[in-house]
Amino acid sequence: QVQLVESGGGLVQAGGSLRLSCAASGRAFYGYTMGWFREAPGKEREFVAAISWSGGGTNYADSVKGRFTISRDRAKNMVYLEMVSLKPEDTAVYSCAAKTVYSINYQYWGQGTRVTVSS
Repeated sequence: QVQLVESGGGLVQAGGSLRLSCAASGRAFYGYTMGWFREAPGKEREFVAAISWSGGGTNYADSVKGRFTISRDRAKNMVYLEMVSLKPEDTAVYSCAAKTVYSINYQYWGQGTRVTVSS
């Protein structure tokens, strides 16, 4: 049973920072790409950031470039999303996800953690 559990969400003022964590368990995630997605009220889920197994490759949505940083600790099976200069439009439920390097779609998803940015 694969489990992805997010934490670190909360309420923050615009301009503030948060660090989201995702704990992966249930199997070895060797070779897996990890990603963060978000779903804002009334909107579809959108890609935020992804990181390769090695950690050497990262990818970001244009809306978060320069403000968000994704990282991972392979030994601990943890993935992080450091968010700074938060904006009200960053308000959403943030979920982490995992996929093999050969897969187009993410195969495993967490339940999400809510981030609310007040103006």
